[in-house]
Amino acid sequence: MKIQKQKGFTLIELVVVIALLGILAAFAIPRFASLETEARSAVTQGLSGSIRSAAAMAHGLHLATGAASVDMEGNTIDIVNGYPDAETIIDTLADTSGFDAPVISGGNTATISKTGAPGVCQVVYVEAGASTPPSVTPTTTGC
Repeated sequence: MKIQKQKGFTLIELVVVIALLGILAAFAIPRFASLETEARSAVTQGLSGSIRSAAAMAHGLHLATGAASVDMEGNTIDIVNGYPDAETIIDTLADTSGFDAPVISGGNTATISKTGAPGVCQVVYVEAGASTPPSVTPTTTGC
Protein backbone atom coordinates (compact mmCIF):
# COMPACT_ATOMS: atom_id res chain seq x y z
CA MET A 1 0.00 0.00 0.00
CA LYS A 2 1.39 3.32 -1.10
CA ILE A 3 1.08 6.38 1.07
CA GLN A 4 0.67 9.53 -0.96
CA LYS A 5 2.60 12.60 0.06
CA GLN A 6 0.62 15.68 0.92
CA LYS A 7 0.64 18.34 -1.78
CA GLY A 8 -0.12 22.01 -1.16
CA PHE A 9 -0.37 24.02 2.03
CA THR A 10 -2.29 23.33 5.19
CA LEU A 11 -4.91 25.72 6.44
CA ILE A 12 -2.67 26.79 9.34
CA GLU A 13 0.18 27.68 6.97
CA LEU A 14 -2.14 29.79 4.82
CA VAL A 15 -3.56 31.63 7.85
CA VAL A 16 -0.04 32.43 9.12
CA VAL A 17 1.03 33.81 5.74
CA ILE A 18 -2.13 35.94 5.46
CA ALA A 19 -1.59 37.27 9.00
CA LEU A 20 2.02 38.21 8.19
CA LEU A 21 0.94 39.97 5.00
CA GLY A 22 -1.68 41.88 6.97
CA ILE A 23 0.90 43.04 9.52
CA LEU A 24 3.31 44.15 6.77
CA ALA A 25 0.52 46.01 4.97
CA ALA A 26 -0.43 47.83 8.17
CA PHE A 27 3.07 49.33 8.31
CA ALA A 28 3.64 49.83 4.59
CA ILE A 29 0.38 51.47 3.46
CA PRO A 30 0.76 54.67 5.54
CA ARG A 31 4.28 55.12 4.20
CA PHE A 32 3.19 54.76 0.57
CA ALA A 33 0.18 57.02 1.09
CA SER A 34 2.40 59.94 2.09
CA LEU A 35 4.66 59.53 -0.94
CA GLU A 36 2.17 61.24 -3.25
CA THR A 37 2.11 64.36 -1.08
CA GLU A 38 5.90 64.40 -0.83
CA ALA A 39 6.20 64.01 -4.61
CA ARG A 40 3.90 66.99 -5.32
CA SER A 41 5.81 69.08 -2.79
CA ALA A 42 9.17 68.12 -4.34
CA VAL A 43 7.96 68.94 -7.86
CA THR A 44 6.75 72.35 -6.67
CA GLN A 45 10.11 73.01 -4.98
CA GLY A 46 11.82 71.95 -8.22
CA LEU A 47 9.75 74.38 -10.28
CA SER A 48 10.67 77.13 -7.83
CA GLY A 49 14.37 76.42 -8.32
CA SER A 50 13.95 76.30 -12.09
CA ILE A 51 12.26 79.70 -12.10
CA ARG A 52 15.04 81.18 -9.96
CA SER A 53 17.68 79.79 -12.31
CA ALA A 54 15.84 80.94 -15.42
CA ALA A 55 15.43 84.44 -13.99
CA ALA A 56 19.17 84.56 -13.24
CA MET A 57 20.00 83.37 -16.77
CA ALA A 58 17.70 85.98 -18.30
CA HIS A 59 19.30 88.61 -16.07
CA GLY A 60 22.74 87.54 -17.33
CA LEU A 61 21.59 87.74 -20.95
CA HIS A 62 20.15 91.17 -20.29
CA LEU A 63 23.42 92.36 -18.74
CA ALA A 64 25.40 90.96 -21.67
CA THR A 65 23.20 92.46 -24.39
CA GLY A 66 21.60 95.45 -22.67
CA ALA A 67 18.39 94.69 -24.58
CA ALA A 68 14.87 95.32 -23.24
CA SER A 69 13.98 91.72 -24.13
CA VAL A 70 16.02 88.54 -24.50
CA ASP A 71 15.49 85.28 -26.40
CA MET A 72 15.31 82.06 -24.35
CA GLU A 73 14.16 78.66 -25.61
CA GLY A 74 12.89 80.40 -28.75
CA ASN A 75 10.68 82.74 -26.72
CA THR A 76 10.99 86.48 -26.29
CA ILE A 77 11.32 87.35 -22.60
CA ASP A 78 10.46 90.91 -21.61
CA ILE A 79 12.82 92.40 -19.04
CA VAL A 80 11.69 94.65 -16.17
CA ASN A 81 14.31 96.10 -13.82
CA GLY A 82 16.86 93.67 -15.27
CA TYR A 83 14.83 90.48 -14.76
CA PRO A 84 11.96 88.70 -16.58
CA ASP A 85 8.51 90.18 -16.14
CA ALA A 86 5.65 88.16 -14.61
CA GLU A 87 3.89 87.57 -17.92
CA THR A 88 6.87 85.96 -19.67
CA ILE A 89 8.66 84.20 -16.78
CA ILE A 90 6.97 80.90 -17.63
CA ASP A 91 8.34 81.13 -21.19
CA THR A 92 11.89 80.88 -19.81
CA LEU A 93 11.24 77.21 -18.97
CA ALA A 94 11.33 74.35 -21.47
CA ASP A 95 8.71 72.20 -19.72
CA THR A 96 5.95 73.05 -17.25
CA SER A 97 3.84 69.91 -17.62
CA GLY A 98 1.78 69.15 -14.54
CA PHE A 99 1.26 72.82 -13.74
CA ASP A 100 -1.58 75.16 -14.72
CA ALA A 101 -0.98 78.24 -16.85
CA PRO A 102 0.24 81.13 -14.69
CA VAL A 103 -2.31 83.52 -13.24
CA ILE A 104 -1.09 87.12 -13.48
CA SER A 105 -2.28 89.47 -10.75
CA GLY A 106 -1.47 93.09 -10.10
CA GLY A 107 0.53 93.16 -13.33
CA ASN A 108 3.70 92.06 -11.54
CA THR A 109 2.89 88.69 -9.91
CA ALA A 110 2.61 85.28 -11.57
CA THR A 111 1.10 82.35 -9.64
CA ILE A 112 1.76 78.88 -11.07
CA SER A 113 -0.28 76.10 -9.42
CA LYS A 114 0.17 72.32 -9.50
CA THR A 115 -2.58 70.67 -11.54
CA GLY A 116 -4.92 68.55 -9.42
CA ALA A 117 -3.28 69.28 -6.06
CA PRO A 118 -5.73 68.93 -3.15
CA GLY A 119 -4.29 71.90 -1.23
CA VAL A 120 -2.19 74.95 -1.97
CA CYS A 121 0.67 73.76 -4.14
CA GLN A 122 2.05 76.71 -6.08
CA VAL A 123 4.96 78.98 -6.91
CA VAL A 124 4.55 82.76 -6.80
CA TYR A 125 6.91 84.95 -8.86
CA VAL A 126 6.99 88.67 -8.10
CA GLU A 127 8.84 90.89 -10.58
CA ALA A 128 12.04 92.63 -9.57
CA GLY A 129 11.73 96.09 -8.08
CA ALA A 130 13.93 99.05 -8.88
CA SER A 131 16.53 97.91 -6.34
CA THR A 132 15.42 94.37 -5.43
CA PRO A 133 15.69 91.06 -7.28
CA PRO A 134 12.55 89.08 -8.13
CA SER A 135 10.90 87.02 -5.42
CA VAL A 136 10.17 83.33 -6.01
CA THR A 137 8.10 81.74 -3.23
CA PRO A 138 6.95 78.09 -3.24
CA THR A 139 3.93 77.16 -1.12
CA THR A 140 3.33 73.49 -0.39
CA THR A 141 0.62 73.64 2.28
CA GLY A 142 -1.55 70.57 1.85
CA CYS A 143 0.19 69.64 -1.38
